[in-house]
Amino acid sequence: MSVSMASTDPNHSLNPHSDRLRELAALIHPGRFAGHLDGLLSAATVLQLQKTPRLQQRLVELLMGSELVSHGTDWGRDVLLGHDPRRAALLAGSIWHARSVLKLVSKHDVAILIENIGAEAHAFAIRHLSSAVATTSIDDPQKLASQIEHDGCACLGAWLKDATELDRVRVLFRLPVGTTAESPAAEHHNSAGQLLSLVVAHLATEEPAA
Repeated sequence: MSVSMASTDPNHSLNPHSDRLRELAALIHPGRFAGHLDGLLSAATVLQLQKTPRLQQRLVELLMGSELVSHGTDWGRDVLLGHDPRRAALLAGSIWHARSVLKLVSKHDVAILIENIGAEAHAFAIRHLSSAVATTSIDDPQKLASQIEHDGCACLGAWLKDATELDRVRVLFRLPVGTTAESPAAEHHNSAGQLLSLVVAHLATEEPAA
């Protein structure tokens, strides 16, 4: 008679719902727990708590509420296919400001921009120049990088308005508190669908994130 070895792994679960909860708990931005945990806990301690299997469901419930957590019994991959929401925001923001990205020709300026947003977002902007939104040029690479993240996060937040509450918080809780994803403007709502469809199509070409 064969005996399954799965039960010997303390991190193994036969419940996909529990697995998703654990994944989310480990990925939530630590700043989200401010006001929910002892304020004397260091950031390193909070991170350690997030990685502790027996505490992970409780941590998610602290932020989302036990009702929403329990209703998420059929959790699948999140709407970003498990990928980092900041990465998705930078990709969307790079398209938004693609005209400014293309106009940066100095090697020094391009290097600064790539240092801040990554080579992927830089290339993505150029590839999708025809979908650019902003018409005002930003010549300073530091300011451009900041605006790319600002408008990208806002587009992500606007796009998530059409998602279920569960899908929305699963993405937003992986970002710090106070990003523009929480307060997108009308202009972001107008363009979010087009930009995020390009981003998600790009992410879908990769292996799903863990």
